[in-house]
Amino acid sequence: MKQMLCSNCGNRVFFENLTCETCGSTLGYAPDEQLMLAFEVSGEDVWRRLGKPGAEYKSCVNRKTGVCNWVLPTASVHQHCVSCRTTHTIPELSKPENQRYWAALEQAKRRLFYTLIELVLPTPNKLEDPANGLSFEFLEQVDPQRRVLTGHDDGVITLNIAEADDARREHIRLAMHEPYRTLLGHFRHEIGHYFWDRLVRDTPWIDEYRSLFGDERADYSEALKKYYASPVADWPQRFISVYASSHPWEDWAETWAHYLHMIDGLETAAAWGTRLDLALPCGPPLSVQKLDLKAQSIRNAVVEQWLPVSQFINAMDRSLGAHDSYPFIVVPPVIEKLDFIHRVVSAGSSGSVPMNFLPRRGT
Repeated sequence: MKQMLCSNCGNRVFFENLTCETCGSTLGYAPDEQLMLAFEVSGEDVWRRLGKPGAEYKSCVNRKTGVCNWVLPTASVHQHCVSCRTTHTIPELSKPENQRYWAALEQAKRRLFYTLIELVLPTPNKLEDPANGLSFEFLEQVDPQRRVLTGHDDGVITLNIAEADDARREHIRLAMHEPYRTLLGHFRHEIGHYFWDRLVRDTPWIDEYRSLFGDERADYSEALKKYYASPVADWPQRFISVYASSHPWEDWAETWAHYLHMIDGLETAAAWGTRLDLALPCGPPLSVQKLDLKAQSIRNAVVEQWLPVSQFINAMDRSLGAHDSYPFIVVPPVIEKLDFIHRVVSAGSSGSVPMNFLPRRGT
């Protein structure tokens, strides 16, 4: 993620900030500009931009509930920002903890949307575009006999709000023997399923996809039963995670999530001016660069940039007594899959290979 600065005083601020700690200005993130802006707020939601003049904005209505700091143009017919607009079900807020969980879920989703905007990938709202849109359903499990499972189904992404509880999520991670489990990881994985439908299904990419990931026409339920009964023993030689070995759809979604990890991680490291003098023992120094989203290939960037940065992050984690933030090994077959995803995204966002979006009614 890029460095965030208060547009009024130039002080460093962060993606989740509501106010500038230096000048006291009200802050709001403008996704159309990908900038954190400072405002003077008066009257009934009258937001006057401070610093550099520009378009007029209003706050997302969810700011009033403390779960969003994004803004949208004053002229917009919407009351919710582009991220909150896709949330269609929230938990019962009479429980105080559910307010915290909802806020954490929305915060993670906004980080997802930040990267999707950088990639120039569309995120339509399912209410406005039922055929192609997204719907996020944040559900609480209230009946022990009726499990709420995190997953994707035709643009509907369901998350169990228990995942927003750090203690419960860690319990699940340990019970399932997972090295990594985060809210943002869930969002990045599930949106990968959505974009497989938009970018790969029934497109010229399908044959290359099957050569790299496998044939997605294999029975999904049977594949999962087989996986849970006996995971593939040699999965580290071909997959980014053990779950990726369960079915070609899951391999795509897992690898897609890592593509987003890499984009955001390298952009953050580059924005902070990260330089690794010992990226490789006795090797040349490395000045970290953000991923070139227009590059024809990212194979070299994965090896020369992402691997040293992720190793450095893990080394810092261990120095602080924490779990590795990136407990994965990126092997050559995974690099080929990451490169394929990069080429697919680039072709989709540029329009050189049309995305799978059905015509909207009335258009």
